Amino acid sequence: MLKVVLGIVTSIGGFVEVGSISTSAQAGASFRFRLVWALALATLCLMFLIEMSGRLAAVSKHTLADAVRERFGFNFHVVPLAGEAVLDGLVLTAEMGGVAIALHLLTGIPARWLVVPVALAVWLLLWFGTFGMIENGMGLLGLVTLCFVVAAMKLGLPWREAAGGLVPSVPPDHHASYGFMAVSILGATISPYMLNFYSSGAVEEKWKESDLMTNRITAGIGMGFGSLVSFGVLAAAALTLQPAGIQVDRYEQAALMLPPVFGRWGVPLFAAALAVGCFGAALEIALNLAFAMAQAFGWNWDKNQRPAEDARFSLVYTLAVLVAVVPILAGVDPLRLTLLSMAVTVIVLPIVVLPFLVLMNDEHYVGTHRNGWLGNAVVAFIVVMGFVLALVAVPLEIMGS
Repeated sequence: MLKVVLGIVTSIGGFVEVGSISTSAQAGASFRFRLVWALALATLCLMFLIEMSGRLAAVSKHTLADAVRERFGFNFHVVPLAGEAVLDGLVLTAEMGGVAIALHLLTGIPARWLVVPVALAVWLLLWFGTFGMIENGMGLLGLVTLCFVVAAMKLGLPWREAAGGLVPSVPPDHHASYGFMAVSILGATISPYMLNFYSSGAVEEKWKESDLMTNRITAGIGMGFGSLVSFGVLAAAALTLQPAGIQVDRYEQAALMLPPVFGRWGVPLFAAALAVGCFGAALEIALNLAFAMAQAFGWNWDKNQRPAEDARFSLVYTLAVLVAVVPILAGVDPLRLTLLSMAVTVIVLPIVVLPFLVLMNDEHYVGTHRNGWLGNAVVAFIVVMGFVLALVAVPLEIMGS
């Protein structure tokens, strides 16, 4: 059962973080339940990819990055590695900015001055903490994010209207904004870094073929948990912000969705959920950057060893955290940076997912546990969808954001 925590922790970093909270809040405030289909589609795609990442790790004892480098060679691997490094850098900055904004909501201190202690806290936990400590701690703290689901239920969730959102329905106006929000939800949910982070965690925990059923359950429950919370954010925004005509241009506006249910505790609850989600995502992304670099260059990357025993691995996440602080100190808005990173995500996504078509059908890596027709169809669909989204992401951002 403890292995399921890995899926919940991964989902907190992928769903309940600065990108998903902002895009879900904006979607609900602007279009009510019209974009539920985008969240459902992204969740299904992510469940399949996470399960494949875990299956690859359990059978081959390879992480996704390690397998891609070995199977396709370093010259091929450097392309997705570079794309993911740039993306992870952008998202890491946005996540630490999200934690700083959450602390600003609680203290009133300007967020740009809070990002330094946030970065220090992230680095200290990475430096002194074990993988299990990070995994179990964030899994437990992440339960606070269920406040969005409770809020949606207390507000009288219109189940029929919400279910109707599973069918794509373009609004009569604001077409570009609607399209941009759909792309943003897909980009915020199917985060490429989650795939290698999850497979690295499975290797760290020494998963075996006997853990494949646990892996399926973990992928389903973990991603389902994150999706439920994201839906709670969307629903709460649709039921509070949309009737009031509030558009989410700042996180202070998004925080207004909880006071109608929780009163004076609403803003502190929002801040706590935002802080936990963004802090967990920052830990994941910094770790994944170190995992990806170490696996690409053949360095030691065991998170449970002391930093002195894997110095280059530790150096990568240290530099990543230091560099990520600079844009926030320079006054960059984390919310706008988040929207930019969502566009970059859909550009990087097909490059990261494409190798699944080979790896998950290669007996050398997955033995008899190869993909069936459904798994291959899902991967092919995600690749094609990714290429299409990559073509329209930037024009939609220019016209719709």
